[in-house]
Amino acid sequence: VQLAESGGGLVQPGASLRVSCTASGSTSDVAYTGWFRQAPGKEREFVSAISWRVGFTYYANSVKGRFTISRDNATHTAHLEMNSLKPEDTGVYYCAGTSRVGNVRSEANYYYWGQGIQVTVSS
Repeated sequence: VQLAESGGGLVQPGASLRVSCTASGSTSDVAYTGWFRQAPGKEREFVSAISWRVGFTYYANSVKGRFTISRDNATHTAHLEMNSLKPEDTGVYYCAGTSRVGNVRSEANYYYWGQGIQVTVSS
């Protein structure tokens, strides 16, 4: 399975941005897609996740109410819609995939990873 992120960029505080993760290859191996981010000098942290079969969604407290994750089964793409962006949302955003039914908030549960995409929120 290969994962490819798209849609990052530079936006001002309060703006919106959507990042997407498209899977290719043995996409049936991916039961959950997660988004993680890493800010400069910090550890990578969980942002959001979605289950492909039933669409259960999971969010970090820091983004709940501002970010929305969704999936498009036809294109094997997971979208992360980010609203009311703050400077602290800046970082490299990674999408990850797994077939495991475990702790979707832990990066140890994932074994497919994208290259990452930069999101910068700055005035």
